[in-house]
Amino acid sequence: MQQKITIQDILNKKKRKEKITMLTAYDFPLAAIMDRCGIDMILVGDSVANVVLGLESTTQVGMTEMLHHAKAVKRAVKNSLIVGDMPYESYQVNINDCVKNAQRFINEAGCDCVKLEWFDKCPQVTEAIVKAGIAVMAHIGLTPQTADKLGGFKVQGKDADTAKKLIEQAKLLEKLGCFSIVLECVPELIAKKITEELRIPTIGIGAGVYCDGQVLVSYDMLGLFERFHPKFVKQYVNLAAQIESAIKQYKQEVIESKFPSKEHSFTIKQEELNKL
Repeated sequence: MQQKITIQDILNKKKRKEKITMLTAYDFPLAAIMDRCGIDMILVGDSVANVVLGLESTTQVGMTEMLHHAKAVKRAVKNSLIVGDMPYESYQVNINDCVKNAQRFINEAGCDCVKLEWFDKCPQVTEAIVKAGIAVMAHIGLTPQTADKLGGFKVQGKDADTAKKLIEQAKLLEKLGCFSIVLECVPELIAKKITEELRIPTIGIGAGVYCDGQVLVSYDMLGLFERFHPKFVKQYVNLAAQIESAIKQYKQEVIESKFPSKEHSFTIKQEELNKL
């Protein structure tokens, strides 16, 4: 029987040079499938804003939405490590609330740890949350919550100066006690250098094969989100097309009175019907 994955298990995977798998989930059914498949970490991502709620920016979801989805995921998961993605409002708008909000992910939603994106005061926030006894996954490179300050959704660290800053950020976050770091949209060889220089695991998304693990937004890799297709996403199946086909078939069968058939209907004994 598989055991519940811990932070130490994730750290040990790097030591043993075993790849780490991570996907996003926002609801009970998908989280349950991922857990059965042995995905190491499930991220309740603020990407729920885009792929589930139809919003334009991840900054448009707050603690209410994130805790709601995190609780649903927790109900499904027995083994995977659950990562709560702290929304923009929970630590960047007012850094004084960061510890309280991080604790809510742990105490209310049942997450195992939280994830923070890099911003100007990220070191202070990270240090405060780690000191409160909460495990932190960091996120550097392209940080969607502050993409407007990075010139948009672009690859980060493409020149020596910005690459050096990413390396410095990664080392600082490790020093502050983060147990892993997401590298998003970073040149493959820069991600390789960071991975080699850190003792904690790196999780890549658009950062090449040399990271210790990989993460994708599940709705992207399953073909459920059609608005935008990032270059770094491999679509393993096009569920949107399959769902559309099923819905069209359902509609046609209802129109033609083919559904529900006898096998999908309930009966009553003739003698009881006669009594009516």
